[in-house]
Amino acid sequence: MKIVVIGTGRLATNLVPALLKAGHEALMVNSRTLEDLPSEADAFILSVKDDALAQVISRVVEGREDQVFFHTAGSMPLAIFEGKARHYGVFYPMQSFSKERQVDFADIPLFLEGIDQQTMRVAHNLADSLSRQVYELTTAERRYLHLAAVFACNFANHCYALSAKVLEQHGLPFDVMLPLIDETARKAHVMHPRDGQTGPAIRWDENVLSAQKALLTGEPDMQQIYELMSNSIHKLAHD
Repeated sequence: MKIVVIGTGRLATNLVPALLKAGHEALMVNSRTLEDLPSEADAFILSVKDDALAQVISRVVEGREDQVFFHTAGSMPLAIFEGKARHYGVFYPMQSFSKERQVDFADIPLFLEGIDQQTMRVAHNLADSLSRQVYELTTAERRYLHLAAVFACNFANHCYALSAKVLEQHGLPFDVMLPLIDETARKAHVMHPRDGQTGPAIRWDENVLSAQKALLTGEPDMQQIYELMSNSIHKLAHD
């Protein structure tokens, strides 16, 4: 298939090599210029920032109304194409992407939505060539999927950053946390995260909780996060 990817960000720079590896003809086009944008392709995939998506759609679809278009945003609705394109959908890979690391799309869940059968046929042909995990999901369902991903990825990674901050302030390397992080992630593959929870909050060890909060006296934001997280851990364990 001939695929045009509009965007040069983290997802686009991972998706294009994956498409090429799967045997597709893939072209990456900068969304700011669109000078090299072909008039036809089997699919145009828009991988741009959420706040730029509507504007880019208008520019890309014009003169290509009969083509098939997808966006890749977890939080943006299918309806953003409405009134602009005839065949459109969502091609959402649920993964955290970085330009510095290439990921294996075979292990990435892909979530699809489309306005018509033609769009869904193209979406499945493309997705099935890349991943072993392909699902159809409505816009309403995808909103909750994306919310869950923010907790599992973005918030968890922020906790790693806070951990690194504490360690750096006291001359300790973040590397010492890696075995703990790895084991916590491995447990999530074999048990419910709630069942794998450990630490002072689940036991409600008030002596430890109070002492650790006191250590964060100079960091009121972190102290508040510590208290909210501890309360949430204890409450979830006993619901």
